[in-house]
Amino acid sequence: MTMRALILPATAVALALAACSPPSETEKSAAASDRDVAAAAGEAADPAVPAIKPTDIPTRGGDGSLIELATLTEADVTGAKLQGELGCSFAADAAAPPILIAQGDVASADPSRGIVKVGDTIEPVSANGGFDAMAKGTKFFSKGLELRVALTGPAQGGGESPPRPATLTADRADGAQRVFAGLWQCGP
Repeated sequence: MTMRALILPATAVALALAACSPPSETEKSAAASDRDVAAAAGEAADPAVPAIKPTDIPTRGGDGSLIELATLTEADVTGAKLQGELGCSFAADAAAPPILIAQGDVASADPSRGIVKVGDTIEPVSANGGFDAMAKGTKFFSKGLELRVALTGPAQGGGESPPRPATLTADRADGAQRVFAGLWQCGP
């Protein structure tokens, strides 16, 4: 048996043992810190959603042109005449107008429908499932564009519809991608 044949199984065993070992003090401290922040905000930490700060990532790939999603005006939203019991929106922060808004019915398999503004053009978007599918983040589809909402942390604040930190990743059909950081808010 060669020395290499002995080293590879030993390395695999060491990696397997490391993966099964208990968390380090640093990992325990970070997890406790996340729980403390959630507790201070008066809510339970959602272990399925890691608490990370979302970041904007500029357009990369594709034909070199930028992916531009403009803020929606009240007239844009009113003109869309969206149907559904409850809605969700994505905005850069709590005070900013949304760049994506959608509505859907609770406990429904019917698609949620919404809008985004690509440059100066209002584009319809849809997501599989109703409101329930949107609330925890989802994929929206539009002409030549896929928009993925991913939650990145626990709800901020209280009330019936507190916003959650999230990213909105726009994938264009030509391979371009851009990530927007902001807040995802769902409710009445």
